[in-house]
Amino acid sequence: MINVIMIEDDVQYAELITEFLSQVNINVTNFSNPAEGLQEEISNYDCMILDLTLPGTDGLEVCKEIRKKSDIPIIISSARSDLSDKVLGLGLGADDYLSKPYKPQEMQARIASLVRRYKKGLLPIEEEIDTLFKVEHEKHEIYYNNETLSLTPAEYDILSYLVKRHGFSVSREELALNCKSLREKDSKSLDVIIGRLRAKIGDSSKEPKHIFSVRGIGYRLLG
Repeated sequence: MINVIMIEDDVQYAELITEFLSQVNINVTNFSNPAEGLQEEISNYDCMILDLTLPGTDGLEVCKEIRKKSDIPIIISSARSDLSDKVLGLGLGADDYLSKPYKPQEMQARIASLVRRYKKGLLPIEEEIDTLFKVEHEKHEIYYNNETLSLTPAEYDILSYLVKRHGFSVSREELALNCKSLREKDSKSLDVIIGRLRAKIGDSSKEPKHIFSVRGIGYRLLG
């Protein structure tokens, strides 16, 4: 479980993001009052989502204060999309900047990417997972039931990432962000590749054993 602190005074927007992220094993604690958020023990969290337009203060000042005492990954989430705000926010220590409106799936992908970089021990490591799938990165091979799978580069990228995130719901955006072979393809390509992977492991979209579709999000690997 990833724990996120959010400072966002738009309660409805915060609830929308919180509800979605809870479905993908990301727990969000929101503070609509920035002063209360600044009083929190930041070390209890793995990432921060920070709005810029806040009551009584500017989010850029909050970013500056947080960075003085913590190296927590900070994602600025703001309707202020001016280049100057982005440059200043990143210059003050923010790690990423998402302009509203954005899809919750994109926020999930950004959080997962940052946490993986800053807290490498937090997410599951494939060698420690009890699974029928085994990834040999040096050989660029994946084994299923101790049998080598014949995979294209795109199939290898996607399946190895799903193994890495075994048991977690992975959004389409997260897959596209972390699988190089998907970056130049459209979203329909992912469905085609997932279909091929299912065929190669004897899985079915109607009665899956391993690769499950998560409605409105993406996919989850089990088994």
